[in-house]
Amino acid sequence: MNVFEVERGDSPIVLGQPHGGTWLPDDLTARLNENGRSLADTDWHITRLYDGLLDGATVVRSNVHRYAIDANRDPAGVSLYPGQNTTSLCPVTDFDGNPIWAEGQEPSEDEILARRDAFHAPYHAALVEEIARVKARHGVAILYDCHSIRSTIPFLFEGKLPVFSIGTNNGATCAARIQCGTADPCLKTEGAGTVINGRFKGGWTTRHYGRPETGVHAIQMELAQRAYLADEAAPWSYCTTTAQPTRATLRRVLTNLDRLARSGALI
Repeated sequence: MNVFEVERGDSPIVLGQPHGGTWLPDDLTARLNENGRSLADTDWHITRLYDGLLDGATVVRSNVHRYAIDANRDPAGVSLYPGQNTTSLCPVTDFDGNPIWAEGQEPSEDEILARRDAFHAPYHAALVEEIARVKARHGVAILYDCHSIRSTIPFLFEGKLPVFSIGTNNGATCAARIQCGTADPCLKTEGAGTVINGRFKGGWTTRHYGRPETGVHAIQMELAQRAYLADEAAPWSYCTTTAQPTRATLRRVLTNLDRLARSGALI
């Protein structure tokens, strides 16, 4: 199994997909408890949801499940949201705060370092390479990080999420035009709801790569899974009818960003 996969395109847009993978080494699967083996915190069908929305977009996706290592966490293990409930670089609980490993099978510090080298580093090396390639071609690159999550998770946040949660670390990771070009189609989507820099301000990927002054912009889109799944529960089935209006909005978002990057307005 390849740790990551890359689909190269000629657009200024790079789609990062760190949490759609479901592969785990057999020895790790054997150490998970029944709850962990359900893999409930996957960004289910995220590749399918974005497939074909922007011709020429580059896609970098991790095939490794986030329970092995979270590719959107600081490799040093620093919390993204100090003082708030969250999950770690190598999670020991699910999004509901429940243990995912059998008793005594949680990863050791040495194992965390080994997983970081085996799974986290190669994915980000691929992102670095693709961002540099795209920027060399266009003078600018936009990393759009694709995520999804259940709408209601009391352990992580209060209430019910809007469909579209946009993160730019309070505007620090991209030009204002990029944030606006992303938010505008979302805000116009009837009944969906949109928030900018709410509970999700952008993970480590967005914060690490987003350096607008260098021509590299980054933005995170966290989608509520009710916007494209039949149900936010096992078997986590994709629903084409439900996904259709969501895909239409996302197509407008990516088209906006592609046009903006190609216009020269960001250089």
